[in-house]
Amino acid sequence: MYRELYEHALHINRRRFLSRLAVGVGSVALGSLLIPDLFKRKEEEETMMKGLAHFAPKAKRVIYLFQNGAPSHLESFDYKPKLRELWGTELPASVRDGQRLTGMSSGQKSFPLVGSFFDFRQYGESQAWVSDLFPYMSKIVDELCIIRSMHTEAINHDPALTFFQTGAQQGNRPSMGSWVSYGLGSENENLPAFTVLLSKGKGNGQGVYSKLWSNGFLDSIYQGVQFSNGEDPVLYLKDPEGMTREDRRKTLDRLAELNELSFKELGDPEIHSKVSQYEMAYRMQMAVPEAMDLSKEPDEIVRLYGPDCLVAGTYSANCLLARKLSENGVRFVQLYHQGWDQHQNLPTEMAGQAKDTDQPSAALITDLKQRGLLDETLVIWGGEFGRTNYSQGLLTKENYGRDHHPRCFSLWLAGGGIKPGIVYGETDEFGYNIVRDPVHVHDLHATVLHQLGLDHEKLIFKHLGRRYRLTDVAGKLVPGIIA
Repeated sequence: MYRELYEHALHINRRRFLSRLAVGVGSVALGSLLIPDLFKRKEEEETMMKGLAHFAPKAKRVIYLFQNGAPSHLESFDYKPKLRELWGTELPASVRDGQRLTGMSSGQKSFPLVGSFFDFRQYGESQAWVSDLFPYMSKIVDELCIIRSMHTEAINHDPALTFFQTGAQQGNRPSMGSWVSYGLGSENENLPAFTVLLSKGKGNGQGVYSKLWSNGFLDSIYQGVQFSNGEDPVLYLKDPEGMTREDRRKTLDRLAELNELSFKELGDPEIHSKVSQYEMAYRMQMAVPEAMDLSKEPDEIVRLYGPDCLVAGTYSANCLLARKLSENGVRFVQLYHQGWDQHQNLPTEMAGQAKDTDQPSAALITDLKQRGLLDETLVIWGGEFGRTNYSQGLLTKENYGRDHHPRCFSLWLAGGGIKPGIVYGETDEFGYNIVRDPVHVHDLHATVLHQLGLDHEKLIFKHLGRRYRLTDVAGKLVPGIIA
């Protein structure tokens, strides 16, 4: 007991002692050789003042419409008529080129090619090919930048999803929304800078977990705040029965005084983060109910998003909420819509997913534009990887499935200084490999940060002796999609 009290008084334990010991004289000397600017002046080192961009931004906010489970690029935005011509024939070994397979396909003795069950047509001045599954998105195609050459290393859902959200396949890393919140701060002191909304379709769903909107090793104030579709959008936000707002204010004031004493004793910056969170929760008690109230939306907006926008917890309602939250200054609004994992029965399941997401996604772009917000809001739509051009399991024209495919897939961006009405990148006639303008996940992250006025190589946080960033040690801008 005495030893524990003594360690508390010193605010040190074995783990802290050893971690600090690791940065000894030898480590300092080595670091000065490997990183010449290691000992530059503090004001020079902190080139990125939190809450300030590195340069003039083209976007102020991000709305990320993440289609969890990986929608097939071959049934959405990457038209491959060759696959219909070769329907049922074997995927050439030269095309596959020994690519590793998931455990679900590794036992297959053959890899029969299968074309899209759905027809494609060209739309807009851009003449972009869009599947019949997405009639509403086809109407706004000249607002979209469709990237057909995305690629990733991850071949299974959890690491691929985690990679897209955090820049790393393992957990305990800050999410993109947390990095943006850390870099730019909040536009509205009464709402979180980073919010999360979940919905689920009828298709085969993959789980989403709080690690995807975690602050990782950043201060906890940068963690994403999940809004639920229940009576209480944020759990435990309301005061207990019998407590008035004045009582809550007095409680927080006394709590802040006690926490300040702890900070003076221990020097732990997380103490101040907790105080900030208490204060944010207090302000949110008034701001959140108003921001989450859709009952006052005019009839033309309900028609634009579809009647489901008034049903709490639907993708449509979340798209409308995303507009409201973004309009109220939330920096990063993250939507997850589950149900895109079509290993079997793809035509039926994907049609259901498209019906749930097509109109609301297009409506969000239209709504932002008519409010004059699209230029300053970057919208992203896409999943964690693509799908194979060969069938997994049962092979009929009405009932086939596609396995995971990380080598190439499609997503789109709109607004926020991104070129509208273009198609970027190209895959081969089999929809299997990239033949022009590849875009890696790190490249996408670097470009998103750039549009927000953040240099991905300067947006860093030192943790356990290493400088971390969203793009790790990679990532480059994609200038071909920047207006």
